[in-house]
Amino acid sequence: MSAVGWFIMGIAALIGGAELVVHGGSRLAARLGVPPIVIGLTIVSIGTSTPELAVGIEAGLEGSGSLAVGNIAGAITFNLLFILGLSALLKPLAVSVRTIRFGLPTMIVVAVALMAMAWNGVLARVEGAVLVGAALIYTVMIVRLTRRESRAVRAEFAREYGTPRDGRAPRDIVWNLGALAVGITVTVVGSEWLVDGAVELARMLGVSDAFIGLTVVTFGTSSPELVTTVVGTLRNTRDIAIGNLLGSSVYNILLILGVTCLVAPSGVHVGPDLTRVGLPVMTAVTLVCVPVFVSGHRVTRLEGALFVGAYVAYLTYLVLTRT
Repeated sequence: MSAVGWFIMGIAALIGGAELVVHGGSRLAARLGVPPIVIGLTIVSIGTSTPELAVGIEAGLEGSGSLAVGNIAGAITFNLLFILGLSALLKPLAVSVRTIRFGLPTMIVVAVALMAMAWNGVLARVEGAVLVGAALIYTVMIVRLTRRESRAVRAEFAREYGTPRDGRAPRDIVWNLGALAVGITVTVVGSEWLVDGAVELARMLGVSDAFIGLTVVTFGTSSPELVTTVVGTLRNTRDIAIGNLLGSSVYNILLILGVTCLVAPSGVHVGPDLTRVGLPVMTAVTLVCVPVFVSGHRVTRLEGALFVGAYVAYLTYLVLTRT
């Protein structure tokens, strides 16, 4: 029961911490004059990935590499199948040209690269450095692409994150800095609780760290993306919702897993369960998105239902086989 308690408290802390990081970071950036569209595509995407980052670092330091990689692979599969499918099921989802030409191809390349790197069973520090470097390049490309966005898209992001300011409200800046600092602290503490509880649960249930990472840890760390996407769908801020979903998935691999590899003393060890199941399924899901996104530039309610059903089937398989 103590393992379950720590696990639940860890999830709660991660959700609350991520919310503070996203809001504190986005409002602070707006106050300092960062364009809202850049905030949405970078700061919010990274902010909603802070639970995965905190869990990855904690798991890497404790030698639970399969938990960290399983969490990343599980989160991306959950993002693209369940969250995106649920969003389309609520309302048919229009897919922007930028997503088809840049977001999705980037996601596919990154997923294939991760599977290739992990095929030998370990992600070394050198590979972590490559991933972090790619994250910086990806961020620069995102900032450059925002200059080409339509006026309507810019207005949508401005409504969601506010108009850039000149930093003339010191009290607001201090307040947002405080929210950001508290959010990071809560997230770090929550990750320690969650990882300790998850590892203990795996031992109690006789399952692998990979299984725990692909399932229960994924649900906890992906909660910010789920909330952001559902709220964005209901508010009709669809570019924000989908941009955040794909952006978070890319940052999960490049930045989050890259940093995890760098802090792990002997690299991140990847179990055979992940190289045989978790990572191939994640890559296959990104490829399946291609015909769905390209056909009519939209995800219909039927396709959304099929995505959600596919995730439920995958989850059932994981539970039955205890991968």
